[in-house]
Amino acid sequence: MKLTAGKTVSLSIQHVLAMYAGAVVVPLIVGGALGLTPAQLTYLVSADILMCGVATLLQVWKNRFFGIGLPVVLGCTFTAVSPMISIASTYGIPAIYGSIIAGGVIVVIISFFFGKLVKFFPPVVTGSVVTVIGITLIPVAMNNMAGGEGSSDFGELSNLALAFSVLLVIVLLYRFTSGFIKSISILIGLIAGTAGAALMGKVDFTEVANAGWVQMIHPFYFGAPVFEVTPILTMSLVLIVSLVESTGVYFALGDLTDRRLTEKDLGKGYRAEGIAVLLGGVFNAFPYTAYSQNVGLVQLTGVKKNSVIALAGAFLILLGLFPKAAALTTIIPKPVLGGAMVAMFGMVIAYGIKMLSRVDFGKQENLLIVACSIGIGLGVTVVPQMFQNLPDAVKLLTENGIVAGSFTAILLNAIFHIHPFSRHAEQPEAVSAEKSAV
Repeated sequence: MKLTAGKTVSLSIQHVLAMYAGAVVVPLIVGGALGLTPAQLTYLVSADILMCGVATLLQVWKNRFFGIGLPVVLGCTFTAVSPMISIASTYGIPAIYGSIIAGGVIVVIISFFFGKLVKFFPPVVTGSVVTVIGITLIPVAMNNMAGGEGSSDFGELSNLALAFSVLLVIVLLYRFTSGFIKSISILIGLIAGTAGAALMGKVDFTEVANAGWVQMIHPFYFGAPVFEVTPILTMSLVLIVSLVESTGVYFALGDLTDRRLTEKDLGKGYRAEGIAVLLGGVFNAFPYTAYSQNVGLVQLTGVKKNSVIALAGAFLILLGLFPKAAALTTIIPKPVLGGAMVAMFGMVIAYGIKMLSRVDFGKQENLLIVACSIGIGLGVTVVPQMFQNLPDAVKLLTENGIVAGSFTAILLNAIFHIHPFSRHAEQPEAVSAEKSAV
């Protein structure tokens, strides 16, 4: 199908709008949790939006080394939110970006043979990890709904009314609309909630007025990266889960575009993500993954041209160069964000449960893997001091709930399904089937 310039532009803007809410909420949550100043938060949002565009172009541009060449839109992954906040609280902000840079390098390295590692990350493992991550994010949403932890008006009726109004708008849009409007329901909810908050006198436009019109991002805005073992391990596990999620997006788009993906194609897609993550760390942005909401938009419009996605990436880069656009997102009140977070983080949990739905729970060992990994992950998150007397080498795997839960899931899956002496060890055919399901 031949597209006119006008239609290409309009379709590209639709893709930007479909992913925009998810892209800006992550830096707003992380920046708020880290106590960044308004100017720093504006920079963080700008860097994130610009790097989303760069990451998308890396994936669309198919060449000999990287790029899957499908209409893929990349954005920052929600699964990294809780780990980033946890890393910053223990090791500081520079350790976040050290872990992202190291994680990007690791993804590039394993991209050459990740297909052979998939058996270690079947749905029983990835589903458990995503579920734990989603559950640990919910307290962040609840605190924001009430007005933000430590705020003077915490729990006031006006905050709760705003938060639940935003959530209601999102639910109603999901129920009574379809297509493009449904795909941007969270963005509409944020806009409506901010407008309502402005009428209540809860929005301050000072930062928008103070923000410049043009600003270039530059490397290491928050200081030189710090490389610590535990944060790197944590981020690497998050990125591996993101690769598994992206694999599903690749196959969905391959099916939509009538293209049969090879292991070599997947490797190029993984390398593009690894490079995007590496650059995200250098420019103080975030880890990136393929956005499934844009797949729905491709299916909805029937337009599968890479040129549309490339232009969307270019628009994101341009948006990232205008601080006033970023500053507009930083004025969203915390209760408004909290209402949207419930839906967004709840979807992370729901996605984890959806991944677990592909697991054969007729096998008791699968029930045990899920029970132990989620139990350990949440237990360590709630009571982080329980392993404080263990040797430092062991605490690498126990001082973070996501790492502890992930390691438990990987270990038990290996014992029950991969170990050659296990009576439940999978046959090659079963492993292949699992890969196809992922």
